[in-house]
Amino acid sequence: MSLSLDTPLLVIGAGIMGAGIAQVAAQAGHPVWLYDLREGAAAQSLDKLAGALQALEAKGKLQGGQAQAITARIRVATTLDDARGAGLAVEAIVENLGAKRSLMAQLEALLADDAVLATNTSSISITAIAQGLKRPGRVVGMHFFNPVPLMKLVEVVSGLETDRAVADAIHALATAWGKTAVHARSTPGFIVNRIARPYYAETWALLQEQAAVPAAIDAALRGAGFKMGPCELMDLIGHDTNLAVTESVFQANYGDKRFQPSLLQREFVDGGLLGRKSGRGFYTHAAGAAAPAIEPLPTAPVSGPVEVHGGCAFAQRLADGLRAAGLTVEQDVGAPTVGLRFGTGRLDITDGRPALQRAAENGVADSAVFDWVVADPAAASRGALAFAIAPTASDSFAQQVAGLIAALGWQPLRVADAPGLVVARTVAMLINEAADAVQQGVCAPDAADAAMKLGVGYPAGPFEWLQRVGVAPVVDLLDRLDAHYRGERYRVSPWLRRAQWQARAPQSPGRQAA
Repeated sequence: MSLSLDTPLLVIGAGIMGAGIAQVAAQAGHPVWLYDLREGAAAQSLDKLAGALQALEAKGKLQGGQAQAITARIRVATTLDDARGAGLAVEAIVENLGAKRSLMAQLEALLADDAVLATNTSSISITAIAQGLKRPGRVVGMHFFNPVPLMKLVEVVSGLETDRAVADAIHALATAWGKTAVHARSTPGFIVNRIARPYYAETWALLQEQAAVPAAIDAALRGAGFKMGPCELMDLIGHDTNLAVTESVFQANYGDKRFQPSLLQREFVDGGLLGRKSGRGFYTHAAGAAAPAIEPLPTAPVSGPVEVHGGCAFAQRLADGLRAAGLTVEQDVGAPTVGLRFGTGRLDITDGRPALQRAAENGVADSAVFDWVVADPAAASRGALAFAIAPTASDSFAQQVAGLIAALGWQPLRVADAPGLVVARTVAMLINEAADAVQQGVCAPDAADAAMKLGVGYPAGPFEWLQRVGVAPVVDLLDRLDAHYRGERYRVSPWLRRAQWQARAPQSPGRQAA
């Protein structure tokens, strides 16, 4: 089947999401009916939209006359009967299964047999919404992101009975609207809300064990390329909203420990510390409140040469950076791991083992670890880089570590000696969750990458990070986190485990020749 740009469209729900969907559809050329159960709501929404479009035209963001043309394509439906001719209905009503099922039954009785019934749900099962319909195959998820006119991503979500032709038609239509559409299977959280959980969960875990303060965690992840750190982002979203999504995904997955909500976040919500909406969360949001700042660390120069271990491109970047800073550099390109050796100490990239564990295993008191660097190497500026010092190390060694990190162009950010530090454990868990989504048929790797970059603005997709970091470091770090914390939270995805075996296994000459 196909849906053309002149297919009449019915949007049910005239709130922010529904009005945005109506706008995008009308801009693409569709005649649109806008309906809301609350009397007068659709007309009010259309008036507001007309004003917003006129303002955009006045600013030159729309061509002359375009605002009026878009508005003219949208009609208010006083009853659903007004929209009997719609070939596609998109509901954007309250997130309630009973309400959505009831609406779908009404639409099935009203619209033609080949009309597509789409839902903008962000969390409810498409299969459940379609239950009881005579033709459940025409029900599909069309999950937009707010604000709809600006956000490029649309998750096209198929339930167990969704016809593939219906999902493909919605995918093609969303593409024609200028969106990036990705196919997803209906599972809790779909793609974005599922894969994003570790971005928040690892932050709460670090806070609960007092490994770092919120401002440090935010700085470390901004240094990795994220536009906002998790603490400031949760303050923006609202802790009540963020916790509700986490609890929903946790319950829908029958209590899988990977999605376990945080007792600390529950305390925030119970105490009314909801973030920006309440004036306080991690940070104070009152007018004139000072932005949190990271205090600069004392640094000390390194006397003598620095030996750079590792033969990868990142190790070479470290060596080049230290030379540019005026240090004498020696290189051991045959070393299996990346790190720096100077004086009697060693500074290694984290592999999931705390600095104290490495000090005990290597017999080196002056031991430290630093976080993964996953930002685009071509980025013009560098932000904070987290590191941790073994409790056995001297203060002078800690200052030299900070000095080396500063010499390489990063802001040295000392955190407690927690396994996996900040960026490494967060990115590894995002990769792991994405790998599980692919393993379970929720989406393809390229869909996961597109969804996370366009849906929540990540600097890279999880499989792009995997390409930069490598399978073995991700699996090794997760295995060490799993061994340290002794729980199922950090279990390695079977998809990643197989990828590691695939990389290590010899290839048959016959296979290479095929």
